[in-house]
Amino acid sequence: MEKIFEIYIKSTPEKLWAALTDPEQTAIYYFGNSFITDWVPGSSYTTSNPNADGPLGAGTVLEVEEPYKLVVSMTALWDEAVLAEGESRVTFEIEQIEDSCLLKLTHDRLKAGANKQVHGGWPMILSGLKTWLETGERLTTPGSLMYTG
Repeated sequence: MEKIFEIYIKSTPEKLWAALTDPEQTAIYYFGNSFITDWVPGSSYTTSNPNADGPLGAGTVLEVEEPYKLVVSMTALWDEAVLAEGESRVTFEIEQIEDSCLLKLTHDRLKAGANKQVHGGWPMILSGLKTWLETGERLTTPGSLMYTG
């Protein structure tokens, strides 16, 4: 199974790339979570939150074409139900269109009928990313409140 999300963001590919890969920025729009990695293909990463008991996700950086494409494997770790879903893949593709970017996110290699927790947060995350890049403000979503201290 695969899920595809597309969003237009008034930004440059370089600023959008930085927002996707800088742990300080991901914490702003990605439910307070930071990605710990060097973003080199073959490197592992973990997703952490200062208010969580342990890593919330893990995976491998599969492909990097800065600032246009990033592919990672993903294993959700926040509870047993999502851990049972196993590994999936997330691809971010950035296309410059005039003064904006089209960000296409493809989450694939999901089990048929996969637990919605694994892929259901993307609309909130992408909305938060768009808000951050276009206004410099945080967007409050149900996901962003999950790990507030």
